[in-house]
Amino acid sequence: MSLKVESLAIPDVKLVTPARFGDDRGFFSETYNAAQFKAAGITADFVQDNHSLSAPTGTVRGLHFQAPPFAQSKLVRVLRGAILDVAVDVRSGSPTYGKWVSAELSATNGVQIFVPRGFLHGFVTREPDTEIAYKVDNYYSKECDGAVVWNDPTLAIDWGLPTSAATLSDKDAQAQPFAAFKTPF
Repeated sequence: MSLKVESLAIPDVKLVTPARFGDDRGFFSETYNAAQFKAAGITADFVQDNHSLSAPTGTVRGLHFQAPPFAQSKLVRVLRGAILDVAVDVRSGSPTYGKWVSAELSATNGVQIFVPRGFLHGFVTREPDTEIAYKVDNYYSKECDGAVVWNDPTLAIDWGLPTSAATLSDKDAQAQPFAAFKTPF
């Protein structure tokens, strides 16, 4: 098995592409191997797997974070459909604080994204009935859960859709602006 790992413009955020072996029946891919990830410099100790379904195209989930002591690194992949995945650096003192990176993830391309602790995270679906699976290295805590509004003008994230086309949860629609956000990282 081989694993391709590439750093994005914020080097701690990584694109991970596991090898796929296909034939006329379909394909096989080892999507996670602790030893290979460790050799590639990704040492998160994943403790929980999550699975979500977003029915409409244009569903936005984010920008979410878990504050310490329940901060989470994430390894995100798409099981069905496609997303634009976004990570925003909110680590105190980071030279890329407030900057964002994005990547297209799909069931077809098999690309995953590793988002370390200290980042806001979100995605928008590009296809209907998109299913996401992601690993996290810490357990969920409602008390440590937070969000920044997805379309904050200070961040100026290019989500590829107008605000009027986004489908949001009440929590995400009422998230705080970035200017009010006080980073816990």
